[in-house]
Amino acid sequence: MDWIAVFTSLEAVCKENITALSGPPDLPYGDVSRRLVTCMRKIQDHGRALEPVVSGITAVYHHYDFDSDTPGNGYRTLVKVLQSCLLHIIHNGRYIASNCHRAFFRADHNASEMEAYGSVLCQLRALLYIAQGMLHDNSPGQLYGEQELSRWLVREYASMHKACFYGRCLGFQFSSSLRPILQSLIISMVSFGESYEKQHSGLGMAAFSLLTSGKYVIDPELRGEEYERITQNLDMKFWKSFWNLTESELVSGFASLTSTLVQVNLTLTIPPEPLLLPLVSDPRLSTPVSPPVAHWGPGPVNMRLISYELREGQDSKELLAFARTEAPPISLSLVPFGAQKRPPSPWLLIHFHGGGFVSQTSKSHENYLKSWSKDLNVPILSVDYSLAPEAPFPRALEECFYTYCWALKNCHLLGSTAERVCLAGDSAGGNLCITVSMRAIACGVRIPDGIMAAYPATLLTIEASPSRLLTSFDLLLPLGVLSKCINAYTGVDSETVQPTEGISTLSALGRDTASLISDLSHGASKWIQSFIPAEVLGSWSSSHQRSLDNKAHQRSVLPCSPDSSSGPRDYPDGFEPLRSERLSVIQPHSCPTVKNPFVSPLLASDDLLRGLPHVHIVASALDALLDDSVMFARKLRNMGQPVTLRVVEDLPHGFLSLSGYAEEIKVASDICVERIREVFQQTTLPSCTRK
Repeated sequence: MDWIAVFTSLEAVCKENITALSGPPDLPYGDVSRRLVTCMRKIQDHGRALEPVVSGITAVYHHYDFDSDTPGNGYRTLVKVLQSCLLHIIHNGRYIASNCHRAFFRADHNASEMEAYGSVLCQLRALLYIAQGMLHDNSPGQLYGEQELSRWLVREYASMHKACFYGRCLGFQFSSSLRPILQSLIISMVSFGESYEKQHSGLGMAAFSLLTSGKYVIDPELRGEEYERITQNLDMKFWKSFWNLTESELVSGFASLTSTLVQVNLTLTIPPEPLLLPLVSDPRLSTPVSPPVAHWGPGPVNMRLISYELREGQDSKELLAFARTEAPPISLSLVPFGAQKRPPSPWLLIHFHGGGFVSQTSKSHENYLKSWSKDLNVPILSVDYSLAPEAPFPRALEECFYTYCWALKNCHLLGSTAERVCLAGDSAGGNLCITVSMRAIACGVRIPDGIMAAYPATLLTIEASPSRLLTSFDLLLPLGVLSKCINAYTGVDSETVQPTEGISTLSALGRDTASLISDLSHGASKWIQSFIPAEVLGSWSSSHQRSLDNKAHQRSVLPCSPDSSSGPRDYPDGFEPLRSERLSVIQPHSCPTVKNPFVSPLLASDDLLRGLPHVHIVASALDALLDDSVMFARKLRNMGQPVTLRVVEDLPHGFLSLSGYAEEIKVASDICVERIREVFQQTTLPSCTRK
């Protein structure tokens, strides 16, 4: 992108509009003309101030990429978002200048459009100043900021006006094919939020949401204000309720009409029974694997088996004994009469779903999993792990690890010989893929043959990074919501509920298990020690401290624009972003669990990560968690671990859940499939590479 040309065009458009709308005196629009002139002057000022800032960032942002073949990091994303905004302004400005004297020119509409983009540009200017502060303060090549910068981000998010991003300009940073989908999603969210507060339930809530959605289509300013109110104030229960709408019969029934037909779609409940698995170091020896016990003791694990073709073992009495009864466990009607079962697949895909650790199940992700099962011709076992805040860390990790071990031991029931096993997951599920593999290494059992993690969360803190700045206006992952998810998973907002059954079996697991549960009640800090050698923990602690010490003495020598001289915590004189009338409260993450390497694997020492299988990461350039992926991939590469990173363009966080709605999403999903196929077909472990 030729930024000189962009800013030159912006300056020219502003001057052209100011000239056209400032005269002649008989211009028929009066106040509207004055509004447009005032708006264009403000845009002109923003453009002039931003040009040196963008010049400084673009001069160095390539240093923060994974490698020269993989352009992608939060600095690039912020500049890309600014580019989208400026191009919209230039396009609209040229239209206004060419048509403002025509009889049917919609003066008020065009003035409102330009004012909206002017507000967005003002807020992006503020975020780019913060990014400039990161370049100034952070160590060279580091995407995550000092603690003071993180506090600045939280402070700005709490008071910054955000409604402009969700009104007329909603989805401006995405492609034209994605905007209608995202607009429908946001309209649904604000309508649902209104009915949620009126305490409607069931069909009444759906009906009320449908009736109220029209006003948010007609009035984009009202939509923006309402979305800002929702993201600032509504609690975790609202977000769980909204995200779980995909579990409703209406939505899931509609999705099933367009999804791939599979012969096996089996829901299972596995009882909490101890397992024995052979040690990798000496297969003649076995190690015990306890069922999940955190917070309320041993309990069953729910999961779903999906297979495009019926394979041996998948209709066995032994497997069907685990089937849940609330739905037909297997689609036998899809199996041709007299057709023979296929032999077991040599491959097995184990899937952990996303949802911020607080919502959704395998049912929400069923649509693309069915497609993957067909494309890969592989059985897929998707885990319905327990959700926070009712089940905070480490319950979900324990259940996912237990399921992984159970699947290795019982692969014959799943239609697989498990010669090669791949873990796949998105967002929170990507985090669990990595941490389950870390635990397998620590326990000495077989590790998976590869991981495919889509836009994984690898740092569960509110530390500032350039891509995290997108949480100030991200459609699906605003900072307030991200903070609530982190607090819920790490136990800050714990609402742990003890099940009514299974507690009496606790004594059967003996004193060690009881001691483990006691440890878990103290932030899970001692949980790691139950299966990681002390010297490894010591190594992690000392290396993490060395990292902090180094950052305290290092400062970036990368060039910044002159505006950075005012200090990274202050805006230049004469500038202040727009402020909101509704303040958001972001609870500080004082809980030590957020820095547990099994919560935030980006903070794990090399000793804890060494031995991971090939990790394939598929990230999105417009995702607020992009820097999580870039930094984690770089960490693994620098260790000599096999890793690939692919950054797709123009897609939001959680794009797999939108599969089937746009061609760009299908392309990205196909990339995920190809990465999984590479795991299954890989015969030797390659060195670190991108492709």
